Amino acid sequence: MASRPDVQVITSKLTRKAKTVVPRIIRERLGLRPGDTLRYRITRAGIVIDRRPDREDDPFVEFAEWAGAEDDEAFEDP
Repeated sequence: MASRPDVQVITSKLTRKAKTVVPRIIRERLGLRPGDTLRYRITRAGIVIDRRPDREDDPFVEFAEWAGAEDDEAFEDP
């Protein structure tokens, strides 16, 4: 595969519990801070990961079926 000057490839490993560390350059580019939520969008071109917009910006960002105490506990940092 040919190298493209406009594309930078950065990797991170996935743990057994499906966790990963978002590389610093990505956190800085996205303006991520502890407690922020990431959004995963599946497109024809691939997967897009970005910071979830504020609720006021996107009313469809959170689904009620994922808003329970069990879900909060499952996604809580150890």
